[in-house]
Amino acid sequence: MLRYLNFDTYMITSTNISFLIKLLAIKDIWVFNCIEGSQFNFLNQSFKINNVSKIIIPNLHIANISGLLGLLSTLNLTGRTKSLHLYAPINLKYYLDLGKKYSKTNFSYILYIHTLKTGLIINQYGCRIYALDYHGRYEFFMIQSEQYGTFYLDKAKNNYLLPGPLYGKLKKGFSFLSPDGFILSGSSFTSCNALGFQISCLFSSFYSRRVFESIKNARVILLM
Repeated sequence: MLRYLNFDTYMITSTNISFLIKLLAIKDIWVFNCIEGSQFNFLNQSFKINNVSKIIIPNLHIANISGLLGLLSTLNLTGRTKSLHLYAPINLKYYLDLGKKYSKTNFSYILYIHTLKTGLIINQYGCRIYALDYHGRYEFFMIQSEQYGTFYLDKAKNNYLLPGPLYGKLKKGFSFLSPDGFILSGSSFTSCNALGFQISCLFSSFYSRRVFESIKNARVILLM
């Protein structure tokens, strides 16, 4: 099963699942788990397989990696040149090396393998993903910070405001009191801020206090 996150609040429970996060602004796809049939699910839901830029594997159970070699080989056959990043426990490299050896396959693109560890593992495009090692299984927390609204440049010029540091302050929502008592409010010169969110991706049925403290503000919780 493959799920696409649209950042609405819901819960998924399953014993064998892949899901992805699609970053619309840059058309990147980040995949969590790569189960058997992942490629079929991609095509069935009209996702472009070549847009996959990151694959995150929480543990090396066969259910989580059974579709990985097939996906990597297909990307090679499509003539991919863009590099691909894998985030997984340390022994994934040996699994891939054996798979390439016995299938006599080499990849035409650069494959970066990042060994998972507790802490920040990805910080790109305004999204941060943290990993938490819980008895050999990794849990993930994805956070997107609040995004400032669009600054109305024409409105600022119409109010005779000169370009400079003041624009940046107004965009961040600061207000200023002019000598004649007029208040310049940042909210009047920007559109509404986009609220941030947190996604918690959990892969076990048993958790400690530190896990529940981390997910209490999450908008999406995935139980695997």
